[in-house]
Amino acid sequence: MSVVVLTGADGGARLGHTAPMDMSLVMLVPALVALFALMVGGALQRVSGMGVGMIAGPTLSLLLGPVAGVSLANVAAVVSAVLLFALLRRHVDWGRFLRLAPLLIVGSFAGAWAVRSLDVHALEVLLGGSVLVAIAASLGLQRRFTASGSAPAALAGTAAGFMNTTAAVAGPALAVYAVASRWEQRSWAATLQPIFLLANLTSLATKSLFGTAVPAGVDVHWTVWTAVVVGGPIGVLIGSRIAPRVNPSRARLLAICVAGVGASVALARGIVGLLA
Repeated sequence: MSVVVLTGADGGARLGHTAPMDMSLVMLVPALVALFALMVGGALQRVSGMGVGMIAGPTLSLLLGPVAGVSLANVAAVVSAVLLFALLRRHVDWGRFLRLAPLLIVGSFAGAWAVRSLDVHALEVLLGGSVLVAIAASLGLQRRFTASGSAPAALAGTAAGFMNTTAAVAGPALAVYAVASRWEQRSWAATLQPIFLLANLTSLATKSLFGTAVPAGVDVHWTVWTAVVVGGPIGVLIGSRIAPRVNPSRARLLAICVAGVGASVALARGIVGLLA
């Protein structure tokens, strides 16, 4: 029994097989990887406010390519945001949400245009590079300035919408704004959930409008779809049990570090593809 590694036109890894029995074993690998990543992301999002998109975006992009992977990460983020919004809705700051929401949509349209216009390797460079830049900002650059007024909120909303559509990672841009505007952690974590819900639904809608939600010829196996749908909620339930014993800032730092690893791999693969 043998397994052959193939590369799809969208840049994602594909696993071929030489016998009918191989297929079920082969398809379990990406499904299990996706399930684990989304469980970790769901637990971190329950504890710190963000995590599903930051981990699912780079991970699923490496498994399925930057277009299909990000779209499935958008789906996973919708499921987790709905569940967490139900749990945290009492602490949502609707005023801040309404300031950020319109620019999320603007940024999403710009991101959908980029997904349609760029080739696979350029998208990987954009995905990896934008995530790393946002992570660098969320880890310290935001402490060098104070944000007030509508302009910083507009910039954060636009950047989050763009990054969510191209990379499924809106959290770092919003983390920069949260720290710079002195946004209280509990309110920020709760308000992120309707923001993530709107951002990911908008990302899926704009990419569908541009015909770039899932590239032609990409067939996502049902086991991967199942992992995408159930992984986040399982992680949220785990996170609910451990949240009282985990420091939210450390959980957020862990999510950022994991996202950074995936983004670095995507960036390197994109650069190699462009130079090949």
